[in-house]
Amino acid sequence: EVQLVESGGGSVQAGGSLRLSCTASGFSLDDSDMGWYRQAPGNECELVSSISIDGKTYYGDSAKGRFTIAQDHAKNTVYLRMNSLKPEDTAIYYCAARQYVWGCGLRSAYDYWGQGTQVTVSS
Repeated sequence: EVQLVESGGGSVQAGGSLRLSCTASGFSLDDSDMGWYRQAPGNECELVSSISIDGKTYYGDSAKGRFTIAQDHAKNTVYLRMNSLKPEDTAIYYCAARQYVWGCGLRSAYDYWGQGTQVTVSS
């Protein structure tokens, strides 16, 4: 069974830090691009950060300079370190994976989502 299980959310004061974890089961990070999304009440879902199979990282404007994405292939886990948190970072954070599978010379992609973890930053 494919699963993404997030942890590490919580409540912090502005300026604080959190580290989100997302552990995958049923597939390998070696075959997948990984990402962190977030959705605040009334807002659209936003891509916060991603890391590709070959280790290339992407950060949305809101995350640049404050957040760091990393992965541990041995633990099949991806992390999002969030520093200098602001009240506007308050949202549900979702881990996502796009697994690539090759067959008959063709590549298929499968998307998976975690259940989300709440991050609340108070001023």
